[in-house]
Amino acid sequence: MKNSNQKVWFITGASKGLGLSLAKRLLDEGEKVVATSRSLEDLKNAVGEHENFLPLILNLTDEKNVGEGIDEAVNHFGKIDVVVNNAGYGLTGALEELSDEEARKNFDINVFGSLNVIRKVLPYLRKQKSGHIFNIASIGGFTGAFPGFGIYCATKFAVHGFSESLGAEVKDFGINVTVVSPGYFRTNFLESSSLNVPKNPIQEYETVRQVQAAHENDINGNQPGDPEKAALAFIKTANMQNPPMHLFLGEDAYNLADLKIKSVQDDMEAVRDFASATSF
Repeated sequence: MKNSNQKVWFITGASKGLGLSLAKRLLDEGEKVVATSRSLEDLKNAVGEHENFLPLILNLTDEKNVGEGIDEAVNHFGKIDVVVNNAGYGLTGALEELSDEEARKNFDINVFGSLNVIRKVLPYLRKQKSGHIFNIASIGGFTGAFPGFGIYCATKFAVHGFSESLGAEVKDFGINVTVVSPGYFRTNFLESSSLNVPKNPIQEYETVRQVQAAHENDINGNQPGDPEKAALAFIKTANMQNPPMHLFLGEDAYNLADLKIKSVQDDMEAVRDFASATSF
């Protein structure tokens, strides 16, 4: 399919999950796609051969390597229009039982990996005075009421925070920013390859173990979200004249966001009389 208004998309973590569904859909619609993964073989096998497809190995924790990948993408296609910071992984475990090393590794990929991409791609986007950055968070980055997902939620709350600031910082350059909060989508996110568990679990955390088991056994494979429809939502949002800062994906994400908003409003009203009366 020919596309007279081809965009160049740069997608991290595209060998599986939502990133893979998006990459394949974009190529079907005639867009150009730069997709990254830790394994070039996995990426090529997942997506296949295509004249508009540039697969790259990228180590998101290596800022120099990230910069080289973005340079290669621009040299190959001439520009980058849309960036999708999709790479990341899940981590279960109570805050007490996850080590400093386990927590920091999750932040390294889910937060600092995306910041490395943003830092290296913005010079190009600022120069062309256009672009759209999608930062993939989670509904767990808007509400943290998931026992055993505290560190993962913290990484995704961070994505929400820096995305909102980034949107304000780059607005004058004609660059849009959207933070995406998916609910449960039927990908391999809850499989062992994408969901890490604590090395030293504390058995007293019975509720955490139950939640962990439910995600690994009951929810995995039964998620309500269709990743193909999520891909369409990305594309529709990228084509909007004034795209939203917040993109919640899935009815479950909407329901949980509504509950969080109401909970915050209720908490505010419960103490408004003294909590707001703190001025000199």
